[in-house]
Amino acid sequence: MNTTNSFLTPIVQTMPPSGIRQFFNAAEADPEVISLGVGEPDFVTPKRAIEASARALESGRTMYTPNEGLMELREAIAEYLYSRFQLSYEPSREVLVTVGGSEAIDLALRALVSPGDEVIIPVPGYVAYAPLVSLNGGRPVELELTAEQDFKLTADALQQAITPRTKALVVNFPSNPTGAVMTAADWLPIARLAIQHNLVVISDEMYAELTYVGEHTSIASLPGMRDRTLVIGGFSKAFAMTGWRVGYLCGERELLKGMIKIHQYTALCAPIMGQIAAIECLRNGQEDKEAMKAAFDERRKMFVQGLNEIGLSCREPKGAFYAFPSIAVSGLSSQQFAERMLREAKVAAVPGHVFGLGGEGFIRCSYASSSAQLQEAVERIGRWLKSAELLSPVHAAFATEFSRACGSLSL
Repeated sequence: MNTTNSFLTPIVQTMPPSGIRQFFNAAEADPEVISLGVGEPDFVTPKRAIEASARALESGRTMYTPNEGLMELREAIAEYLYSRFQLSYEPSREVLVTVGGSEAIDLALRALVSPGDEVIIPVPGYVAYAPLVSLNGGRPVELELTAEQDFKLTADALQQAITPRTKALVVNFPSNPTGAVMTAADWLPIARLAIQHNLVVISDEMYAELTYVGEHTSIASLPGMRDRTLVIGGFSKAFAMTGWRVGYLCGERELLKGMIKIHQYTALCAPIMGQIAAIECLRNGQEDKEAMKAAFDERRKMFVQGLNEIGLSCREPKGAFYAFPSIAVSGLSSQQFAERMLREAKVAAVPGHVFGLGGEGFIRCSYASSSAQLQEAVERIGRWLKSAELLSPVHAAFATEFSRACGSLSL
């Protein structure tokens, strides 16, 4: 018997490890595997940002920053949010720089959730939300989104999930893992319900800049929503800064005060070198961001086309950098499909069930990989589906045709 295990809280003991990391680690162990698992751009951080950070470090800027972050960065974030998404925040009191978007999510939930509070989480959704709610003694309430609704949140579904104990709603659009987006028209009835039931909305907008169809709309920009919404963003996805660990949390000043207190006692401040790089990205890195977005958009179109042609039905993701194809044709569970694809096709993706209700029957594939890798991955999956006899004859014929044509695809 492992007596030390009893030292851990019951919540931690029963908490499952990240399903995303499980397949990422397996892919890392085999150099032949093409990984479509972890959501990380294959681009390098813009050179100008690296050089700005290096200059600052060489000049001796290696110290703590204010808990809230460098004022220059907070000002740049506020200017950016206003110019891009019509969100207005006071840099000195309503913008907090965090250790990536992950810390921002944690801070928001820690400050808001008390034992017994219910937090509605639309799913399939990012794997971190529910465990963080549980760690605070709250009850995560999964609200299933469907492919038939393009994985959008609807007012009818939300209304049915709200109870007298509902405290908050967590939303993530563009969505990880589905790539779904919400328009202003989609958000309006959601906003009305949030106001009617006095809900706080935690809006994870990490993929805001990676919106390919239409323009990103933040629910915080709608009438009556600014002071009840916490907006989370960062630099990891749009500026290829995953390892720098810089995100931000914006909201009404009294709400933000609570999160700053927790931040002071835990992370203290985000790394100064990352903050300096982020300033440079916001001030001078827009062309780099747009170039990366254009590349993702091209890969999105061709990768999804390839998946459909080899027999994996996939709706068009309108944002982020994930495809969420159905694997129902195979007759396998998402876990079985992902495990066999990893072992037999040497391609790693994440089984849909790890993203909550509605994820079973799908896999998440990141197309934030190089064009060559994406092309090879689709070809491998197509050959495997055919050889393993997981497709109908019609789909198998498509897989054969795609394999022949693969050399001409410009993913």
